[in-house]
Amino acid sequence: MKITAPSRAGSIESGDILIMLHPLDKRLEVDLESKVMAQFGAHIKALILTTLKEKGVQCGRVIARDSGALDYTIKSRVHTALVRSMEMEAV
Repeated sequence: MKITAPSRAGSIESGDILIMLHPLDKRLEVDLESKVMAQFGAHIKALILTTLKEKGVQCGRVIARDSGALDYTIKSRVHTALVRSMEMEAV
């Protein structure tokens, strides 16, 4: 799977996490802001990267704005943004 177009899932107002994906060549990077960065920042970043790699994504940029989302919500938002990225390419 490849990030082919900018996409997003969630919102800052939703109170969990906003995930924005952008195409990027040659590397996979995560820009994370979280109100629980000190305690869970490394875990959230690793969860996002693992979720992308499970789907075969090898390059792209993720911008994540977390407000204390649970793991299953983070994974769901990443999956939704990936699907939307592919839908945007088809349009």
